[in-house]
Amino acid sequence: MSSAQQLLLTAIRCDIDNLTHLATTADIVGDISRFIHMLQRERGASTIYLVSRGQRFKTRRDTYRQHSQQAETLMRQRLEALSHEARPQAAARLLRRIAAVWHALDELGTLRQAIDTFAISSDAATQAFNQLISGLLAIVFEAADTSADPDITRALVAIFHLMQGKELAGQERACGAFGFTHGHFDEAHCALLNQLVNEQQRCFDTFTEFASSEARQVWENELSTRTLAGICHLRDIACQRTHAVKNQATDTPNTLGETWYELTTLRIDTIKTVEDALIAQLSALCHRKITQAVNGLEKAKEAPNRYTPAPCEQLLAFNGSQPLGDLTASALTSPLGRSLIELTQAQAGRLQGLSDELENTRKALRERKLIERAKGLIMAHQDMSEEEAYRFLRKTSMDQSKSMADMAQAILDLSTMLKRKEKGL
Repeated sequence: MSSAQQLLLTAIRCDIDNLTHLATTADIVGDISRFIHMLQRERGASTIYLVSRGQRFKTRRDTYRQHSQQAETLMRQRLEALSHEARPQAAARLLRRIAAVWHALDELGTLRQAIDTFAISSDAATQAFNQLISGLLAIVFEAADTSADPDITRALVAIFHLMQGKELAGQERACGAFGFTHGHFDEAHCALLNQLVNEQQRCFDTFTEFASSEARQVWENELSTRTLAGICHLRDIACQRTHAVKNQATDTPNTLGETWYELTTLRIDTIKTVEDALIAQLSALCHRKITQAVNGLEKAKEAPNRYTPAPCEQLLAFNGSQPLGDLTASALTSPLGRSLIELTQAQAGRLQGLSDELENTRKALRERKLIERAKGLIMAHQDMSEEEAYRFLRKTSMDQSKSMADMAQAILDLSTMLKRKEKGL
């Protein structure tokens, strides 16, 4: 076997190894998805439990806590197995993310004890759950950012934004549960509720942008407009007529809270159904690509055996009477030569196509990060909400005939320059 053939086989084996790792990562995403869902349930029940001073949702909270602990055990086992894999080049950043989350997992017992004894406020408990879930979502994002296959990267990016949107929906459930159970919404919780609604929509828009047609179809089929209409009605009650909420809640404090919790839970559970379908599609995609790569490896192995001439024939072919140029030409037109050339060209074309698609996906991720950072600066310096900052950035980029990413970069560069001048002064 020639060096070129050997290198080609080694490259295909590397593809198989990378795809196998991505399949394992898809399984981890599934475990994280289940654990996050259980934590979201526990967080919502804990909010009502704390606000009602233990009068409501005690049994439900205990049940959800048990489900969270079971999901956590399974997830930890999968993550620990990943730490033993010999993949330093691809898994280093991912393992760092997991290590950071591990500390937060170890603190869960302390948080639950504080909730049991009412030693923590409902807002502080919610924030603690939020931080842990944010760390878990960061693992999913890292998996998407380190994937070397564009199709799998797009699927992971779509899943990440769907999971992030679902998490924001869970935070909205907790925020609404606080207000309706407490009897009224103050300005801070009303503003938070509106912010969570806007951020959810942005996440779901990004999800549909990266999702496959199959994934978008599942999303459209599963969502219930009736459930969302009921949630929107309660949002209006909470934030557009705050005083009316207080009066209604005085008469029936449990009715609105229960209705809100059940409707938002139904929506979140529906999103989880879509999430499960996407993760199953991701796993199937990984294994389908592994099968294709394995078949490619077998074909590459067969090519030399099928076309390589016997050593005696090679010696007889060169009798000294044929010019070297003619020998080279005949080699390139021989079945073996054509086989290797076509295989190499196909491999090179496939790798270039994957590289281009992957770069496009990574570019979209980088641009989105720039826009988020610039939006944060605008919010801080112009005293704008997130939605206002986004509209301002979009209008400014249109007025100056620039892309939003270029405009965001210009804002970040200007901010850096101003900070340097301030330090110089």
